[in-house]
Amino acid sequence: MRFARLGDPGAEIPVLLGRDGEVFDLRSLVTADIGPDFFASDGVSRVRDAHARGTLPVLAASEGLRVGAPIARPSAVFCIGMNYAAHAAESGAEPPERIVVFLKTPNTIAGPDDDVSLPPGSGKTDWEVELGLVIGRSAYRLADPSQSREHVAGYVLANDLSERDWQLELSGGQWSKGKCAPGFLPLGPWLVTPDEIDADDVRLRSWVNGEPRQDSRTRDLVASIDRIVWELSHFVRLDPGDLILTGTPEGVALSGRFPYLSGGDVVEVEIDGLGRQRQRYVEAVAGAHE
Repeated sequence: MRFARLGDPGAEIPVLLGRDGEVFDLRSLVTADIGPDFFASDGVSRVRDAHARGTLPVLAASEGLRVGAPIARPSAVFCIGMNYAAHAAESGAEPPERIVVFLKTPNTIAGPDDDVSLPPGSGKTDWEVELGLVIGRSAYRLADPSQSREHVAGYVLANDLSERDWQLELSGGQWSKGKCAPGFLPLGPWLVTPDEIDADDVRLRSWVNGEPRQDSRTRDLVASIDRIVWELSHFVRLDPGDLILTGTPEGVALSGRFPYLSGGDVVEVEIDGLGRQRQRYVEAVAGAHE
């Protein structure tokens, strides 16, 4: 199944996307949006059952609605760093023996095609196509990596935007300063359930102004999806609706091979089976604030 949220920011309508292009309105089943409560109450199964019975209404006038992030604000966004060997190398590091974890704030999440405002003072904003996974059941201290998929509700396409000066030069020893500007996590267009995609081997790509940048597959992950969920669960309790970003492959501006983003640039990212994003980057207006 493919879930989405359509409409203006803060007023998105939760929907199920049918195989033949239908858009089904989920508001009769989803009282608190596609977020933590939805996953904690096994909302995916409830939607699947209702769809099988043919009781979901079609959303009228869905064409032309803005596509929002496919999940509402989670309680946490966990990110795995340097999880492709070639990206670690272009960053000047060896692949880590243990997963590298940092956090993005949940308010960074934006729609997949929303404009992105470059932060005031930013000179090194970078793109990062990533596979994201959404937790469906609480996970804490899982006994074995083989248990991980029982706790995954689905997968999403993400662009983990980064301001590299703030991440590395002004970091104070951690990365989150460069990861948390408003709009720095375009997400979607869809949340796709695990039965629809082989997340262990899908192609990830990115383009800037139509020119190819990243091109890899998730089979090249240093730490697999199973290992990420299992290992992370030994340090934090993963709650329903939490989002985990699994890392980005080589081909980013940090490599020194490409310029960083500036006003007017257009970034596109894509993962097979999870859709495509397109963002236009705009310069910050002097004196403006969120």
